[in-house]
Amino acid sequence: MDSPAQRSAPPDIIVVMGVSGSGKSTVARAVAATMGWDFAEGDNFHSASNVAKMHSGHPLTDADRWPWLEAIGDWISAQVSRGESGVVTCSALRRAYRDLLRQGRPAVRFLDVSAPEQTIEGRMQHRSGHFMPPSLLPSQLATLEPLGPDEPGVEVTTEGTPDQVLERSLEALGLRKPG
Repeated sequence: MDSPAQRSAPPDIIVVMGVSGSGKSTVARAVAATMGWDFAEGDNFHSASNVAKMHSGHPLTDADRWPWLEAIGDWISAQVSRGESGVVTCSALRRAYRDLLRQGRPAVRFLDVSAPEQTIEGRMQHRSGHFMPPSLLPSQLATLEPLGPDEPGVEVTTEGTPDQVLERSLEALGLRKPG
């Protein structure tokens, strides 16, 4: 929850984007905790059918993704309407997806997190309880469109310690730790 001083400024919404296994959730949680902002895990906005589809090794189509992206957009709009900053994870692999998340939401900025493919694959193979199998990484990498120069966002590598990645992320976003 934002402090009264933070609430006087317009809300800031950071969408931490990247392929599965890139470190979105770790970075997003750290930024949200450091800034005292709300956090939302984008995976929780997926429908049961989307989760089942990915769990079975099938990539999502755009038709599968639109309702998910709209649900994340609704969370963003609710945050802004309350005047509260927040951080949400969302792969946001294509420009069209990011455009949907930004549409009518000028508070949205993107933090594109990345790592070498071998690092990401290793992370995916060693995590438990996640529905996204490593076999879908190539389809995600093929779909990923880098941030355009006219998109509000920055890129950060997730190589290094979590503290190093957090510091790089805050610096790239122009955020300072409160207090």
